[in-house]
Amino acid sequence: MRSVCSALLLLGTVLRAQTPIRFTEHTLAKDLKGGYQVVAVDLNHDGKPDLIALASGMPDLAWYENPGAADKPWERHVLAVNLPRLINCAAEDLDGDGIPEIVVAWEFANDASKSIGKVGVLSHDGDPTKPWKLRQFDEVPTAHRLRWADVDGSGKKVAVNAVLTGTKASPPNYTQDNAPLLIYRPGEWKRETVSTENLGVMHGVSILKWNPKDKRDSILTASFSGIHLFQLTAKGWTRTEISKGDPSACPKCGSSDVAVGRLGTKRFLAAIEAWHGNQVSIYTKEGKGWKRQTIDDSLVDGHTIVTADFDGDGRDEVVAGFRQGSKSLFLYRAGKGDAPAWTKQVLDEGGMNAAACTAVDLNADGKLDIACISGTTLKWYQNQSAGN
Repeated sequence: MRSVCSALLLLGTVLRAQTPIRFTEHTLAKDLKGGYQVVAVDLNHDGKPDLIALASGMPDLAWYENPGAADKPWERHVLAVNLPRLINCAAEDLDGDGIPEIVVAWEFANDASKSIGKVGVLSHDGDPTKPWKLRQFDEVPTAHRLRWADVDGSGKKVAVNAVLTGTKASPPNYTQDNAPLLIYRPGEWKRETVSTENLGVMHGVSILKWNPKDKRDSILTASFSGIHLFQLTAKGWTRTEISKGDPSACPKCGSSDVAVGRLGTKRFLAAIEAWHGNQVSIYTKEGKGWKRQTIDDSLVDGHTIVTADFDGDGRDEVVAGFRQGSKSLFLYRAGKGDAPAWTKQVLDEGGMNAAACTAVDLNADGKLDIACISGTTLKWYQNQSAGN
């Protein structure tokens, strides 16, 4: 009897591993122009994460208010007006009032000679549903990816500006210059240079605590030079190479976007390679280095990669989106073992040429959902898994 029960338990485990994670799709907006980034953050201090939908082809920065139920509409509000060629923003509550301040970059172009690269900070003026106050504090041609990070472990975060290219870089190869990695300390808003060592295009940045006991955040970048880890020490900033990425000739070289996940206790890196590339690459620690495994090479203009545990089994999945070709959204799941095989699940067939995605619990059911933005559309993929 015990052997029969064990066999049934094993079969149930196998079947669960093979069962796709179910998501229900909700379209929140379909009139965007040049949708580029989606940010999940509580903007009105009601305990529910809202969504900022940044669109490069629209002059206003808008957000959509979370109604708290799947069957209710998400109301659109405007954060700021007259910000042409928006490219990125990042939210952090600096004054402790429960409503974040938002750093934002606009007047962007891929060609540094045509990019003003304005950077500023938005703060609410009493009513977060009304336009916010804007203070511009810098101009950096091709200012691109903005994030917040506690780089010294003090609990005080700085704004990170991962600039796309150096000022001397130009299309089509962009290899004439290196891309600056910058930070700003709130209040001072003075530009500080972390590094100018990444070659060509620096397209991706990720903030994380690299070691479990770390109090400080580290910065992970994806560029023509590959994947690199930046850490602030008592002696200054260090730069550590993780991988050179795709070995092809530039501009189709290195890495484009990077995220960090875990399979149980083991860490892995997931990357889009090369720049705006066709590959989903997985990196796992092997000795003193990192082993690269390409699990998919079917993407066209790959542009976003996210890691999260959507089924509650303690092992992160990978979500990848791309802007051309079949315009689909994929989810990848690792099998068991030290060198697991990865299986691919289609989340949205032909309906999402994703520029950016994020993992967030939007309906407070304890399960991580997915929010993605495309050129025209903002969607919420509601997690219907039996996990968590």
